[in-house]
Amino acid sequence: MSDFLKSYEELLAQARKALPEKTQGAERFEPPVVESFMQGSKTEIRNFEVICQKIRRDKQLLLKYFAKEMAIPTTLDGSRLVLHGKFNERMLNEKLRNFIEAYVICKECKRPDTKIVDQSGFKTLICEACGARAPIKL
Repeated sequence: MSDFLKSYEELLAQARKALPEKTQGAERFEPPVVESFMQGSKTEIRNFEVICQKIRRDKQLLLKYFAKEMAIPTTLDGSRLVLHGKFNERMLNEKLRNFIEAYVICKECKRPDTKIVDQSGFKTLICEACGARAPIKL
């Protein structure tokens, strides 16, 4: 019986080593904040590329989201997003928070460690922390 317990303890230690390290610490995920300015009849988000990197999403996906939500044309200008209309930072940050809730944060464990995968025509949000899957509509 002692050999059984020893092998169990060894297997348990191996299993713990095989577990992935946490991708982030216990601190809360801080969503990025939009830094924008108005230039004539356009609004530019100057940290657009940084936002996309922090939330680990493709620029085109976030660009499409802003264009659809605000019903305006948008264009990329280097690392900046140009919105063809006047918008204040409060509204832009609210739209960004809505995007993060819908397309970044896991519905089960509330962590931002997710990716979007196309599975037979359906987009699925897959959590890399807990393994949860949730269908999403883009």
